Amino acid sequence: MIVSLIILGALLGVGSLCYAHHRLTGGDKEDSESPATPAEANSCDDTEPQVCCGQHLVCEKTSLLVDETAQPEYFDDEELDEFRGRDAMTYTAAEADRFRDVLLTLNPDEIPAWARSIQQRGIALPPDVRDELIMLISEQRSAR
Repeated sequence: MIVSLIILGALLGVGSLCYAHHRLTGGDKEDSESPATPAEANSCDDTEPQVCCGQHLVCEKTSLLVDETAQPEYFDDEELDEFRGRDAMTYTAAEADRFRDVLLTLNPDEIPAWARSIQQRGIALPPDVRDELIMLISEQRSAR
């Protein structure tokens, strides 16, 4: 019986130390960030239309969604219009490189606007280029 109490006391002591360490070091970032509510997702800075403040988990995916009836802005990429309506999974490596070339020649401030333009024009990005685009936008937001 005494051995059981010693083991229980040791477990409680180690558990308490782990909990205290977790609280003092800030714990996991996932635990400290709560998902954004729809009200928070819409509370982004209105000075830059359609650009999210980057402080909410929801913004990463939804901030690039735009009104497709608005006139798209072109970035010397009119040649990409030939891919309008095409399935993203059917691109060849050379065609994906054409998208990547345009993406990598843009100024960092132009990247979100280019993504909206591509959506407005009905062009699906190749999956790897889309992933690079999301990564670049995420890096840009975290740098702010």
